[in-house]
Amino acid sequence: MSEERSLNFIEQIVEEDLAKGSTGGRVLTRFPPEPNGYLHIGHAKSIVLNFGLAQKYNGATNLRFDDTNPVTEDTEYVDSIREDIKWMGFTWQQELYASDYFEQLYQFAVTLIKKGLAYVEDATAEEIAAMKGTPTTPGVASPARSRSVEENLDLFARMRNGEFKDGEKTLRAKVDMASPNMHMRDPLMYRIKHAHHHRTGDKWCIYPMYDFAHGQSDSIEKITHSICTLEFIPHRALYDWFIKELDIYPSHQYEFSRLNLNYTVMSKRKLKQLVEENHVAGWDDPRMPTISGLRRRGYTAASIRNFCERVGVQKRDNVIEYSLLEFCIREELNKTANRAMAVLDPVKLVLTNYPEGLVEELEAENNPEDPNSGSRKLPFSNTLYIEREDFMENPPKKYFRLGPGMMVRLKNAYIIKGESVEKDADGNITTIYATYLPESKSGGEGSGMTVKGTIHWVSAAHAAAAEVRLYDRLFTVENPAMEEGDFKSFINKDSLQVVTTAYVEPGLVQAKPGDRFQFMRKGYFSVDPDSSSKKLVFNRTVTLKDAWAKESAKAAK
Repeated sequence: MSEERSLNFIEQIVEEDLAKGSTGGRVLTRFPPEPNGYLHIGHAKSIVLNFGLAQKYNGATNLRFDDTNPVTEDTEYVDSIREDIKWMGFTWQQELYASDYFEQLYQFAVTLIKKGLAYVEDATAEEIAAMKGTPTTPGVASPARSRSVEENLDLFARMRNGEFKDGEKTLRAKVDMASPNMHMRDPLMYRIKHAHHHRTGDKWCIYPMYDFAHGQSDSIEKITHSICTLEFIPHRALYDWFIKELDIYPSHQYEFSRLNLNYTVMSKRKLKQLVEENHVAGWDDPRMPTISGLRRRGYTAASIRNFCERVGVQKRDNVIEYSLLEFCIREELNKTANRAMAVLDPVKLVLTNYPEGLVEELEAENNPEDPNSGSRKLPFSNTLYIEREDFMENPPKKYFRLGPGMMVRLKNAYIIKGESVEKDADGNITTIYATYLPESKSGGEGSGMTVKGTIHWVSAAHAAAAEVRLYDRLFTVENPAMEEGDFKSFINKDSLQVVTTAYVEPGLVQAKPGDRFQFMRKGYFSVDPDSSSKKLVFNRTVTLKDAWAKESAKAAK
C-alpha cells in the first residue's frame, strides 16, 4: 500500500469538474499513441496518468490509435502497443482509431468550408511558412484565402477524389493571420498523401493533420479530460476554436510535463535510427527505454508504475535521474526475487580433504526478505567454481576473501582455508586448492565459528552453464540529444558485455523466460526469451548497488 499523497493538479481539476457536475459526473480519458514505433518509458507515464485517473474516479479510458499518417504506420506497432498497455496492468474501454472517423472528420471540414472558415490552398509548404510571418510580425494572407465557398467545396471534393498530386493542394483553417499564436495563423487541416493505409487501404488519399483530428476525435468520443504534454499548450487555442466553430461536444485539453530520463533518448525518430542502423538488437533490446526493452531486461510493471508515481505530474519540464528508475526495480526485487548462486568468472576450487565422490545436499533459504519463500537444496562436492576475484595470491590488508592461509565461509556451506594454486604457462591460476573445516557447516553445532568474508560458489559437477548479458546505460552522457554532433557517437561501448562461460546452480535449469533472481553479490537478473534448458540466458536487470552514483560522486570531487 503506497503512502497517502496530495492530489496532483490534474486530479484537482477532475475533482472540481465532478463537484460542479460539468462533465455529467463522468471521467473519460484517452491514450492516443501513433502506431509508428514502440512505446517508451515516457509513454508509460502517460498510460499511468490516463488509466490511473479513470480508475481512481470510476471512469474509463479509450485506446485510440492516431493513425493519420499512413507512411509511418504499421500493424506491428499496433500489436506492440496493445501488449505493453496490458502488461502495464491496464484495460481500455474501447479500442478506436482516428481512421474510424475519417468520413466524419471530412464532413466537419466541409462544415467549416461552408461557414467560410476553411479554404483550399495552392501554395507549397515553403510558401505557406513564409506567408505565416514570424512571432513578432503578422502573417500575409494567401491569395487562396479569398476563394468562394463553392470553389473551395469543389476543390476539396476533387482532393478527396485523387485529382491532385501529393503536396499540390492543402486545406487550411481560416483563423487569424495576425494572431500572436503562430498555430492560429491559418493552420493546415488536410494534406494529400497517395499512400496505402494500414486499415483503410487506398480508400483515402487525403489525411487530416493531427491538430484537426485530435480535438474532433476527443469530441466524437465525448472525452472529458484530454491530457497532453506541455508542447501542446500553444495548440490548445486551436483545439478550442475547432470545437466552438463546429458546435460539438466540448472536450477540454490539459497539459503536463513529459518524462525526460537522463542517459537515454526518448525521440521515436532517434530510437528508430538505433534499431534500423543496428546499434541495438531491436525495439526490445534491454538497453532501450522502450517498455518492451525494460520488460525484457527484467523490469516489472509494478516497478514502472511506482517510478511514474514517484516522478509525479508537474507543469514544468525536468530531467529525471535514471538511478530513480533503477531504485524502483531494486527495491521491488530485493523483496520478491529468490536468491541464487551464479559464478560469472569461474575458477576451479578443489577441497583436498573433502571425501572424493561425496555429494551433500545443503539447505539454502530462497529469500531472507520473504519468510514464506521456503528453501532449496544445493549440491556440494569437493570440486567447486568460485569467482576469480574472490581469490588473491598476495592480498592487501583489508581483503577478507580467499588467499593462501586465509579463511572464508562458503555461503550455506563450510569455512575453508586457502592452501595452494596451480597455474598455466602464462601464469594464470587454473586451480585453487583449499581445505575445509568439517565442524563449521552452516546451521550445524559448530557454525558459530566466525570469519570476516563469505563468498558464493557452485558445485562443478552439478552446475549449469549459462550465458549472462551484462547491460549498462546506453549512453555515456546525460543528455545525448543535446550534445554537439551525432547523438550516436555517445553510445556507451560497454553497454553490453556478454559472459559466455558462467555457471549457475542446477535448479535454474527449470527457470522460465521472465523469471527474476538475485544472483548473490552480483545483482538482479532475469531469464531472457532466448533462454532454453539447453542454453540458459540471463539478463542483468540492475546491479545490487548504484554504481553510477559512486562514479558521479568521484567525478564531482
